[in-house]
Amino acid sequence: MRKRDQQILKIALPTIVTNITVPLLGLVDTAIVGHMGSAVYIGALAVGSMIFNLLYWLFGFLRMGTSGMTAQARGRRDFQEISHLLVRSLMVGGIIALLILLLQKPLCQLMLWLITPTADVRPLAVTYYTIVVWGAPASLCLFSLTGWFIGMQNTLIPMFVSITQNVVNILVSLLLVYVLHMKVEGVALGTVIAQYTGLLIALLLLCHHYRKVISFKWASLSHLTDFTDFLRVNRDIFLRTLFLVAVNLYFTSVGARQGATVLAVNTLLLQLYLLFSYVLDGFAFAGEALGGRYWGARDTVAFRDVVRHLFWWGALMTVLFTAVYVIGGLPFLHLLTNEAMVVEASRHYVWWAYLIPAAGVAAFVWDGIFIGITQTRGMLLSSALAAMVFFLTATLLYNLMGNHALWLAMVLYLAIRGLVQTVIYWQRCLIIDN
Repeated sequence: MRKRDQQILKIALPTIVTNITVPLLGLVDTAIVGHMGSAVYIGALAVGSMIFNLLYWLFGFLRMGTSGMTAQARGRRDFQEISHLLVRSLMVGGIIALLILLLQKPLCQLMLWLITPTADVRPLAVTYYTIVVWGAPASLCLFSLTGWFIGMQNTLIPMFVSITQNVVNILVSLLLVYVLHMKVEGVALGTVIAQYTGLLIALLLLCHHYRKVISFKWASLSHLTDFTDFLRVNRDIFLRTLFLVAVNLYFTSVGARQGATVLAVNTLLLQLYLLFSYVLDGFAFAGEALGGRYWGARDTVAFRDVVRHLFWWGALMTVLFTAVYVIGGLPFLHLLTNEAMVVEASRHYVWWAYLIPAAGVAAFVWDGIFIGITQTRGMLLSSALAAMVFFLTATLLYNLMGNHALWLAMVLYLAIRGLVQTVIYWQRCLIIDN
């Protein structure tokens, strides 16, 4: 295996392992509340988890912005800037967490208004929220630390922290629910304890592995230009995330209007999309770390070699996943549900899932590369244009095609993101060459 492929896999594989372990935690939490004697507890967990998924997704720029800028600073061997980026990111994450805690009540009302849970689920969802919200400082600081570790070409520490955090969450939740006889409060408290445990471990590993690297000057830490660049990159990623959230919310809400069966079908087929994204995220992280490193070092030959190899791995994964979905897509849906009506309805739409790998591979790979080179304006532009096509397609064709219009819009959305980013990349390359 060539050196470049080894570099990519060294970063990608721990990320893939991390991504695979995350859904296991959701399954265990669901199993715990699923044995509390009422479906209301399951609904409360689902609503509470959705609130924080939406909330934290919006602040994912703390990880993405930090990783790309750190990778570039590492490529330049600018260790003072590497340290400053970590502190800036932690400061921004801490400020956002403080605002979340101060505004927790109106935020809760807003999220409940968006999700509109039933009257019996709402009180328990609020209970879950009011406990888990106190984990915001730990979660957002972990975003910053994870991005910094990735920028330093180290995905083993985030993998270890994530796995440990999930294990602690499961064990503490089991203890609080089955030994101390708590209900949804036990699951929520287990989540908060695990979040702070993960933060503590990440800080300990940071001090152990990078104590000789971290060195900063308070006077230069607050340089306005550097802070402005940091905020500009994160602003673009934040706005780009808003488009992603809008597309996903629209897809879910319009699917729900078509009835429980179509909603269930779309939810199941999205699992195929998520499986592909878990793997491609690993290669996107490699793009962030290696692409940013060589871009920062102004090593154009190595940078373009990384891009070529990432797309080679992306093409390989696309062929592999497409073949697996065509052969085993319907059997996989049978594993997820025994509802015959849902599985039968899935037959009419499952072929859209077969197109997801080919449509989405370029968008996933380019996202990683663009984050690495902090070409966040290109990410924002591609997401905005793709979202416009998504909403136009879904709206204009819905009456004619029904749920097929939603899936056509989703496939076009992914493909156009990748296409626009390809054009932007080649324009940027011409600027470099000139």
